[in-house]
Amino acid sequence: MLWFFLIFSTLCWGIAEIFYKKGSLPNEKYSHLKTAMFVGFFMGIYALVIFISQCITPDDPSVGLSFLTHFPINFVCYLPVGLCYMISMVLSYFGVRYIEESISDPIENTSGAIVPILCAIFLKEFFDWPVVIGIVIVALGVIAISFFDKKGKEDRRKKYGKKLAIWAIAMPFCYMILDAVGTFLDIFYTESIDSTILVGLTEDNLEHAANCAYEFMFLLFAIGIFIFLKIKKVKIFETGEEPKLETGEVVPQKWYQKVLNQKWKILAAIFETAGQATYLFALSEGSGIAAVILGAGTVITSFILSRVFLKEKLSWLQYIFIGIIFAGIIMLALLGV
Repeated sequence: MLWFFLIFSTLCWGIAEIFYKKGSLPNEKYSHLKTAMFVGFFMGIYALVIFISQCITPDDPSVGLSFLTHFPINFVCYLPVGLCYMISMVLSYFGVRYIEESISDPIENTSGAIVPILCAIFLKEFFDWPVVIGIVIVALGVIAISFFDKKGKEDRRKKYGKKLAIWAIAMPFCYMILDAVGTFLDIFYTESIDSTILVGLTEDNLEHAANCAYEFMFLLFAIGIFIFLKIKKVKIFETGEEPKLETGEVVPQKWYQKVLNQKWKILAAIFETAGQATYLFALSEGSGIAAVILGAGTVITSFILSRVFLKEKLSWLQYIFIGIIFAGIIMLALLGV
């Protein structure tokens, strides 16, 4: 099942990355917050379904009761993990408004190569040398793709100014650090029922409890964003690119047309939530190495799709390093990861 979880999450997240880019408009001031809000609402819907299913356990009602009664304390315990993920994602949504998806995604998903290092230091997980070499190959390939981006850096400075260009390229690196910490903590929380600090759970519902805590957390975050946007009098379903009259006023639209204005953000939220559904199961079964494969697999998927659908062009050197990433993943697979 490990490889099913890995493949499903990487495909969903790779597709989500494309929709994030298409829905991130430089002239839409709060585009990144709107994206986070939609993600939070869809995660909340999924969390509610899982929460109800875990609380209703016909075989052993006491398990469901324990899940319910211990959820508040588990929610609080899981807060550091959720905050790492949520902040990193908002930073990512901001950065992708100004830089190419094929540049930001490799930087962000280098976090997967940092996770095994954290696991080795803090969880005493040690890997054989062939596995370490595979991790290094993947990490170097991912870093090199973004390194050979001199033309893109020059274009961003001309288009957005030096200051905003620097802020934009800094966002994926901030995401990388926060996501690595969050992923490491996730492994610590969900790898084993014996070592987790979550309480009142079984081996079967440990991942579900962590998932529910994070997704309900994101729902509360989304509600907070919604209130903030309302205070600022920001219209949720307007992007700044709607048809306008000669007076400058936006042409009146029906409700479904307004929803379609934000279709890319909504689709991104759906695929993000779908990937989250199997993410923790992949981490708990594959530990630190699973984070490497998840990150690299997402990079490759988004690279291919961004080339096809976003028409982002890469240099021949970048294509070579994509092949190197593939080699690293295949190596890890053959080693039985």
